[in-house]
Amino acid sequence: MAMINPAREDLAKQVIDTCLAMNVRGINQGSAGNVSVRFEDGFLITPSGMAYEKLQPRHIVLVDLDGHCDDDLNPSSEWRMHRDIYANRAEAGAVLHAHSTFATALSCLRKDIPAFHYMIAVAGGNSIRCADYALFGTQALSDHMLAALVDRRACLLGTHGMICFHDNLDKALWLGVEVETLAKQYWHACQAGAPVILSQAEMDDVLQQFRGYGKQPALAE
Repeated sequence: MAMINPAREDLAKQVIDTCLAMNVRGINQGSAGNVSVRFEDGFLITPSGMAYEKLQPRHIVLVDLDGHCDDDLNPSSEWRMHRDIYANRAEAGAVLHAHSTFATALSCLRKDIPAFHYMIAVAGGNSIRCADYALFGTQALSDHMLAALVDRRACLLGTHGMICFHDNLDKALWLGVEVETLAKQYWHACQAGAPVILSQAEMDDVLQQFRGYGKQPALAE
């Protein structure tokens, strides 16, 4: 591999930091998940099968939007999902895929997460859909994912896990934690009975409120 340039090295370090943070925050185990960030005409993604603790910036693989890779290491087997998000969602700056416990449990039941709580809106709509199952690493899986991500930033992957995207790596990690938290809350609520689901009108109000959520006015120097 050619000498890494400073911009690529900095983003590669951020990818590694995000991977390590996923494990610390309990939304992934070992090297099961994968992380990427948009870079130049493609994206930087974790390599296949390497423990996050052993990753160095030179190990983070560059893949273009045609799926070509000239690096020495193979990209994650799930590179197609990342590539298709970047190719189809111009707003995507980073992608996070994890096998978090509660999201994965719901995905094995092929359950969407409905609007049992207003924070479902963080994924962009009134539900977090569960995509149909397909073999990992296949184009079929990516196609199912794209269908579940219509008007959404996150979805479950049938009998697999979850995936989400956002503007940058920090926000993608935040969203991944939120999705797992919602999955856990929904799981526990279902143990006690049938959760009350917010109406479309109620969720429309939430989504309107979320347009200004977390935005702060610029502070004077």
